[in-house]
Amino acid sequence: MIEFVERKRWLFLGLPFTFTRYMVKEDMITIAEGLLKTVENDCYMYKVQDVTHSASLMEKMFKLGTVTCFTGDTTHPQLVLEHIKNSRQIKEFILRQSEEERLRRRTVNMVDIGSDEMELTDEVES
Repeated sequence: MIEFVERKRWLFLGLPFTFTRYMVKEDMITIAEGLLKTVENDCYMYKVQDVTHSASLMEKMFKLGTVTCFTGDTTHPQLVLEHIKNSRQIKEFILRQSEEERLRRRTVNMVDIGSDEMELTDEVES
């Protein structure tokens, strides 16, 4: 089983002095935050619809990046994995695994593009 475990880091020297951990597994993404009170947020991989990668100048200097996952999850429609190492590899992994999980679960996302325009055109012609 492939798994990435990363910590949110400070932008200053990329030091991992925060209490936020990101665990990316083949079937789930987990964000655990806090020291005295730990809050865990899970999202199944098949719910991930799109992933973006960004890196500011400071992040590039310390070989860090931010991965944003756009999900169908009700509690967190956007999961942001901030200031992590190996961010590009993690983004690629999430993209591949989310597609594999959707195929495995036979979950299909369909986007209806332009159907409203077709209905309006048909009504005008009638």
